[in-house]
Amino acid sequence: MTGARRGYAKVNERIGRHVTRDELRELLDEPDGEVTMTSFDGETFSDADVSGTTFSSVVFHACTFERADLSACTFTDVVFRGCRFISSSMERCWLNRVDLHSCSAPGLGLAKGRLTGVLFEDCQLRYADFSETTVRGMTAYKTSLRESAWRATKLGKISLEQCDLSRADVVQTSLAGVDLSSCDIGGLLVSNSFRELRGSIIAPEQAVDLIGLLGVRIKQEE
Repeated sequence: MTGARRGYAKVNERIGRHVTRDELRELLDEPDGEVTMTSFDGETFSDADVSGTTFSSVVFHACTFERADLSACTFTDVVFRGCRFISSSMERCWLNRVDLHSCSAPGLGLAKGRLTGVLFEDCQLRYADFSETTVRGMTAYKTSLRESAWRATKLGKISLEQCDLSRADVVQTSLAGVDLSSCDIGGLLVSNSFRELRGSIIAPEQAVDLIGLLGVRIKQEE
């Protein structure tokens, strides 16, 4: 497969902005605020606590979230394109039909959340934490998930293509049925029983990476 991946979000990216900065501030100050049917271009959200807010049919283009608390938010039909997340948290969030294109989010906290239809395309998610998250529909394409954490994560309907999963921690997470054949899985962290890998799909050349988990070395021909 080549080219851009089709996303899940059902929102027109040309929706335009319909919420002023003052209106946005008022919405975010509400205990259970809701931001809907608008776009934001080049906005910076620094030290913002918007936890518990609902975002629906919203587009974020080239926005920066720095030390932003987005925990326990609900995102439905939302697109993030070219955005940056710096020391920000999306823990306990529900991401429902959400697309992230060319976003930088190293170390983003997504633990204990719910992902139902999420696309990560050409994103930087090194050190991201997906632990104890329930995933029911996720596509990651050409995305760095290097050293990311997936401990005790429930995976369903997940597609990984040309992703960097090297040194990712998948302890207590079943990869059964997950096609890893186009991904970098060197140094994958699993339990001593290797049960996480049972039923996963790999390419023949990736067997060398998995043999390394057993502590076995392949003798080189002289």
